[in-house]
Amino acid sequence: MRKIVHIDMDAFYASVEQRDKPELRGKPVAVAWRGQRSVVCAASYEAREYGVRSAMPALRAERLCPALEFIAPDFNRYRAVSRQVREIFSRYTDLIEPLSLDEAYLDVTRNKQDIATASEVAQRIRASIRDELQLTASAGVAPNKFLAKVASDWRKPDGQFVIKPHQVDGFLQPLPVARIPGVGKVMQRRLAELGVVTVGELRQLTQAQLQQQFGTYGQRLHELAHGHDERPVQPHQPVQSVSAEDTFASDLPLDQLAPSIERLAAKVWQSQHKTPRIGHTVVLKLKTREFRILTRSHTPASAPRSADELSRIAVSLLQRVELPPTQLYRLVGVGLANFREALDEPQQAALFELS
Repeated sequence: MRKIVHIDMDAFYASVEQRDKPELRGKPVAVAWRGQRSVVCAASYEAREYGVRSAMPALRAERLCPALEFIAPDFNRYRAVSRQVREIFSRYTDLIEPLSLDEAYLDVTRNKQDIATASEVAQRIRASIRDELQLTASAGVAPNKFLAKVASDWRKPDGQFVIKPHQVDGFLQPLPVARIPGVGKVMQRRLAELGVVTVGELRQLTQAQLQQQFGTYGQRLHELAHGHDERPVQPHQPVQSVSAEDTFASDLPLDQLAPSIERLAAKVWQSQHKTPRIGHTVVLKLKTREFRILTRSHTPASAPRSADELSRIAVSLLQRVELPPTQLYRLVGVGLANFREALDEPQQAALFELS
């Protein structure tokens, strides 16, 4: 039986800004550039009371909270703080799987300090983060990664929740299916049509029924509904790519895809900043109405320096699609691949400036 801890820093970027700039404490803060195409990278808990959330367009966030303080992101600083957090993790285990700059899985089945319980390990880690870095983190403790991640969100901010092996069934049954990774709005609707809203109701469907409805993901859905997740914590798994896709309500011709590409590029740009590495290759994905998949890619001489540059490159890849102008498309996607380590050079900050 594994002992897994999921640590999730609380409003990480915004909390770092409030820590380092006392005048921001207690105020609604959005880490974002101002501008029509900017999106919120992080929102303080004061801002969240107004409905401001990460990935929200900055203009909408400002409408929701006119007193919102906008702070330009400083990703080099956030990476440096993330390394400090990771050093605290390493005092207890070498089995650390970072998911982003602000969260990670830890396998503490056998920990370096011979602490008896995973709950105590998580408490000590959170105390060290608070005392040494003046930041807060929430933790989930469970027998596997899936449950630990769900648990870490249970008592945010600055909280901890433990799911013991004998508590798994009781915890999962009333849980909304939306809490299962991979169950988005479309799948929620499909499950609701089958009379499934909670995990308990999902358990009433057999694996064969789920596979018939959802293909290969049906098996995974069945496993998670029963609290099974055998994935080990995998340290040193660098990000290889990030992407975002959009399926249209009705099929569109090529010359109407640019607005969707621009919107997806902004989402991908934000996602890249959750990793300590930088993507160099821009990828455009298209799916025709006949379900044929096309991909086009370009690697510029230097990595894209802004969401606008990423967007321009992705849109330009439309010119390399050689199908007739009458062809219609049901899906478009934008991605960044060919990730490399960020260079610790002064000019690197320019990589994170939006125009």
